[in-house]
Amino acid sequence: MTGANLLPDDAVLIKAGPAPTAPIRPGSAAGPSLRLITLHMARCKAFPNGSAGHGYAFVAPLDADGHLDAEAWRATRERCHVRRFWGEERDRIGHLVHRRGGAGGATWCFAFRDARGDDDEAGHHLASHRFVPGEYVSIREEDDEVNTFQIAAVAEARA
Repeated sequence: MTGANLLPDDAVLIKAGPAPTAPIRPGSAAGPSLRLITLHMARCKAFPNGSAGHGYAFVAPLDADGHLDAEAWRATRERCHVRRFWGEERDRIGHLVHRRGGAGGATWCFAFRDARGDDDEAGHHLASHRFVPGEYVSIREEDDEVNTFQIAAVAEARA
């Protein structure tokens, strides 16, 4: 890492649909099992039409049915980055993490370690969700508020 840059020196930027760019590390080892998943804020009181400017873009391994793959994550976790984009706020860069505890014995969350502090934003039953466009997932954010997001895109993560 260099200076105030939140990305590793060897990180590259890739497009994440209509949202800003998302980081992943280069390398052919990522293979076809790593996917770039883009979540947009779903309709809610604050955003009656939803918001493509508020959400997450993250890299994760998915199994053949579109579920997060914990075994593949263990082998590729250093490439499983997440970017939180939130309107005019500065993007937050972190990692997808699989931890013990929670429903079903494990919890998937986004871990951020930046100037704002050490924050984890946990997904609600993410292990049971299929990551296909149009589906919905819920994430408990750092302020303990649960927001619902629509899966806007799932694409092969390429460096």
